[in-house]
Formats: sequence, structure tokens, C-alpha cells
Amino acid sequence: MLSTKLGKLSMKDELVNKADTMKMGWGDNQPPSNDPWGNNNKGPRGGNSGGDQPPDLDEVVKKMQDSLAQIFGGGDKGKKSGKGGSGDGGKDGKGEGSASPIGLGAIFGVLFLLWMLSGIYIVDPAERGVELYFGKYFTSTQPGPHWIPPYPIATVEKVNIEEIRNIEIGYRSRGGTQSVGSVPRESLMLTKDENIIDIKFAVQYRVKDAKNYLFSVLNPDITLRQATESAVRDVIGKSKMDFVLTEGRSEISARSRDLIQNIADRYHTGLQVTTVNMQDAQPPDQVQGAFADVVKAREDKQRLINEAEAYSNDLLPKARGASARIIAEAEAYREQVMVKADGEASRFNQVLTEYQKAPEVTRKRLYLDAMEGVLSNSSKVLVDVDNGNSLMYLPLDKMMGQSNNLNSGDLSNNSDGVSRRNRIAQDSGRSTVSSDRSRSR
Repeated sequence: MLSTKLGKLSMKDELVNKADTMKMGWGDNQPPSNDPWGNNNKGPRGGNSGGDQPPDLDEVVKKMQDSLAQIFGGGDKGKKSGKGGSGDGGKDGKGEGSASPIGLGAIFGVLFLLWMLSGIYIVDPAERGVELYFGKYFTSTQPGPHWIPPYPIATVEKVNIEEIRNIEIGYRSRGGTQSVGSVPRESLMLTKDENIIDIKFAVQYRVKDAKNYLFSVLNPDITLRQATESAVRDVIGKSKMDFVLTEGRSEISARSRDLIQNIADRYHTGLQVTTVNMQDAQPPDQVQGAFADVVKAREDKQRLINEAEAYSNDLLPKARGASARIIAEAEAYREQVMVKADGEASRFNQVLTEYQKAPEVTRKRLYLDAMEGVLSNSSKVLVDVDNGNSLMYLPLDKMMGQSNNLNSGDLSNNSDGVSRRNRIAQDSGRSTVSSDRSRSR
């Protein structure tokens, strides 16, 4: 719109200049034959009024002045002056154009206001603004509305600091998680034990410093990719293959993240590494079979170890329980023996005291106690009669056995019982005689 108005103003000035030039060329001293319009100096309305300007050009200039006056706010004054005029188009045109500077000032004021308002910008919560004055860094702005001098004095760059960006090492994905295969020049790495391993990493990062991200490095994203590949190769080169394939995945990811962040900080990339994940780690395709056998053997080894540990965990508690029981029984027996020995010693001391008081009585008492203890476990009874030479022997064990047989029904009749009693009496008589003989000796 501004360019259109400026074009009309320039056209107006050009037409006015042409009109003045034609006035000077068409003076009163010029012959009629020199009229380039072929109107023989007719007036503006077809009469011979002797006007200085060609009628057609005057009409055009007047119309243009009227339209420009309406645009610039001078249309009313132009109309008033046109009503009071005598018909001289040139004078009227000058009167109408006298109001144009005011309209031009208003237009330029509005345009300046619009130009100043164009310096207002808004930073989203997830963004940070970087203000540049004549292409040089000035300051960083936080989320919210801000103002800067408009272009070409100052410009602003907005950087999203909350967006999570990804770097893929060893593979490329398409459509989120759909993999398009590995990239051998990135995935094949050499381990500490001189084995080649095919490994894939995924790195997530974000912008933490908008100024460094924009001005410190030419392409910070590519720089971080190169740093990631270098850091991963360094970590893998210091680790053995078995460690990488088995239990070392989390440790390798953590070491790689620290090393990548260290490199990014040294280069002032303004990036923050959030996570480093090892997507896959396996031997090359050419040796997959051999490594599969190794892995199977390792799994069998671990299975056997687990079975042995299970058997040990089952057997050891039982053995510990049995040993604890035996130890407890031994301790109980020891306590029993010790207590019994203490009791025997105490009894012996008491018997000694009594023996010192009455030796004969104590000796006889000890003899009787000893015989009681010995004969209490015997089923044979010897009876000695005072003032007699016979010693009776009662085989109680046989008698008790015979009575049991009688009670159980083994005896068929009384004659058998009598004969058995006779045999018992005979046996007892023989034992009595033998005992008498032993005593007589």
C-alpha cells in the first residue's frame, strides 16, 4: 500500500513538471500553427479563451490532483477552491495541492508508528530469544512479550530449548521405530580384545544455551553426532567383547553419555545430552554361529552353577541343623555327667563323714547298698536261713516264664503241670545241694 501511494506521488510531481514545461513552450507569442494538439489555442471547454495549457493535459492533471487530494486528506479544500475559481485549471490545481504536505506528514507518521510496532515479538514458554543488533549478539530473552528496534537495526532468533532431538549411531530409522538397517561404517567397532562388534546407539539431547547453539559452532547438531561416534568408539575400544555383550551395557551407556557431554561442553555447542541408549550389540554376521555356540555354552555353565547352588542351599541348612543338634546333645550329656559327678562327689564326702564317725556301720551299709544295686537287676533269689546249712535258690525267671505259659494256655492238662512242678522242685533241690556243698567247702 505504501509503495502504491509513493508511486502516485511521484506520478503527480512528474505530471506537474510536464505541465509547467508545456506552459513555457506555449506562450502568447507562439503562433497557432505551433499547437501540438491541433486545437488552435481553444480554451479548456472548446472556446478560444487563449489558455496557456493544452486542454487535454490539464484535465488529466486536474483529475489526478483531485484523486490524490482525496487520498491525502485535502479533497475538501480542493473542492472549495474549485468552486471559487474562474476556470483557470492551473491555479486551481495549485490550490488543491497546497494541502498535500499535511497528508504526507500524517501518512509518514502512521508508517513510522507501524514500523516501530513491528519490533514487538513474543517468545513461547518452550523457546528462548536471542536479540541481534546489526547482526551482533546483544542479549537473550525469556518467554513473554518483548520489543526491539525493527529491521534493519535489530533482529531476533528464537530457539526451542525443550524439544528432544535424536542422534542414531550405527543405524537409521524411518517412521519412528521402523529401522532401515545398519550403517556399517558407523556400527562396526573394535574392542579391547581385538574383536569386531556391531553396535547401535541412540542419543537424545536438547538445547541448553541458545547463544552458544547459534554462534559458537557452525553446525552444532553435526558436531554432536561426530562427538558421539568418537566417544562411543573410545569407550568400546577400552572394553572387552564379553563385557559389552553381557553385563556391561548400562555401564557403557553411562560412560558414553559423560564423555559426549564433556566433548560438547568443550566445544561450547550449547547442547545437553539427556540419555544414551545401547539399542543392540552383537558380533558381525560372519561369526554369528560361533558366538551363538559360545553363548549357549555360557548359559549351560550358568545353569549348572545355579543347580549346584540350589543343591548346596538345600543341603547346608540340613547339615547345619544336624550338627547343631549333635552339639546340643553333647553339651547336655556333658552337663549331665558333670552334675552327676558333682552329686557323687558330694555323696562320697557325706559318706566319708559318716564313715569317720562309725566305720563298721558305714562299711556294712555300703555293702548292703552295693548288693542291692547288683541284685536288683537279677531274677535269681538266694535265701539263707539262720542257723541252717542249706541255701535256697529260687529261679524266679523260670518260674515267671512258666506262669506266663500257664496263663496263655500252653498247658494241656494238669498232669503236665504237675510233672513240670516236680521238675522244678528237683532242679531246686539239686541247686540247694550244690550250694550246701559249696558252703561246706
